[in-house]
Amino acid sequence: MKTAVLKRSIAIKRKKTSISLEDEFWYGLLEIAVYKKIAVPALVEQIDNRRRTINLSSAIRIFVFKYFRGPARKRRRSRTKRSNRS
Repeated sequence: MKTAVLKRSIAIKRKKTSISLEDEFWYGLLEIAVYKKIAVPALVEQIDNRRRTINLSSAIRIFVFKYFRGPARKRRRSRTKRSNRS
């Protein structure tokens, strides 16, 4: 299954820019923005302010990945703790 990388235009810091993201990362970003009750451009601006050397699209992918990876990591730890108690 191929996932297309789509260019999307977004305004951050009052400047229009484009980001190239797969649908999965775009929808993950939207889900995070809804959960945090923040507009997508504001969330992207926060991500942009934290990045150092990677491009914005990559920074967004890493942000989304880490956001959704966190709960999975916690579930794995709790399973490990429960199995060690047995």
